[in-house]
Amino acid sequence: MAVRSSGARRLLLLLLLAGSAASPAEEGGGRREAGGGEQGEEAAMPHHDSSYGTFASEFYDLRYLSEEGYPFPTAPPVDPFAKIRVDDCGRTKGCFRYGKPGCNAETCDYFLSYRRIGADVEFELSADTDGWVAVGFSSDKKMGGDDVMACVHDDNGRVRIQHFYNVGQWAKEIQRNPARDEEGVFENNRVTCRFKRPVYVPREETIVDLHLSWYYLFAWGPAIQGSITRHDIDSPPVSERVVSIYKYEDIFMPSAAYQTFSSPFCLLLIVALTFYLLMGTP
Repeated sequence: MAVRSSGARRLLLLLLLAGSAASPAEEGGGRREAGGGEQGEEAAMPHHDSSYGTFASEFYDLRYLSEEGYPFPTAPPVDPFAKIRVDDCGRTKGCFRYGKPGCNAETCDYFLSYRRIGADVEFELSADTDGWVAVGFSSDKKMGGDDVMACVHDDNGRVRIQHFYNVGQWAKEIQRNPARDEEGVFENNRVTCRFKRPVYVPREETIVDLHLSWYYLFAWGPAIQGSITRHDIDSPPVSERVVSIYKYEDIFMPSAAYQTFSSPFCLLLIVALTFYLLMGTP
């Protein structure tokens, strides 16, 4: 009795395996017959296999999934940030360089350029910092009551263009931002940005008309969670005279270290030491 039961189980298992193996073939045969008898109807209805293959291809081409597991479109490509050209300084745009003699937009402690484009002025800023870089437009050489444009590196890696107004030694962010065509990048521990703002604006205390001449205040420093903090040096550089957007100059300002080294007292000391070494001790 046990032998019959075991043999029956094996027979049942073989029948199940044979049925599962024959099932795809039977389905294929059924489809071929249907194709032969109802070719026009089948042509009007696309196969499920084709539509699934198309979906799978698109699904894996996207490479990104939402939290729910559904695909979403990838972001449009972003043009890489065009490097700042310094060979145009003094010719087709005005430039200010602060730092080591001979430095450029990628090596100066601070760099700024400006040029007119139609009814706008395009500014390019770059500084050796991981926080922010800014330019202020002032009626004097002191901080306070100034229109300020800053490029701020936030915690998400983006560089945003913000508008501030200096109230004494404190910068207050202004929601009305005249900047447009903004772009910025943080690379090699430098914040670099480019933006435009109109030459003429309606009378507004916090936004100056750039067709007038202003002293330019140059500043940069660290940021905490995308908010600017005190600038890196106690006395940030300032343009020696008012700047006109209609006059392109290439102005270099040595940083504090090079100013000290090139001072008259330092030069006199070097000459005295050289003379002492050449003559020797008595």
